[in-house]
Amino acid sequence: MERVNITIGRLSFDHADYDAEGDVLYLHVNEPQVGEGEETPEGHIVRYAPGTNRVVGLTVLGTRRILERDGHLAVTVSGDRRDHPL
Repeated sequence: MERVNITIGRLSFDHADYDAEGDVLYLHVNEPQVGEGEETPEGHIVRYAPGTNRVVGLTVLGTRRILERDGHLAVTVSGDRRDHPL
């Protein structure tokens, strides 16, 4: 795991792992921790601290493919979680 500084919306991720073979990017707020996952419309997984709206991680599927195709990454949060800082 590498220390990074990646900001999406109002949230900063400071740890990342990238699985090149699977083209999956794992972003974490602080050290990786257990979280409740919620799939975004784009097919990514936002992880929340159990029982809260506090984001603890984001799993981005097809990262390289998306960036090569679109030039940017979009993450949409469901209406139930809009009050969190992503």
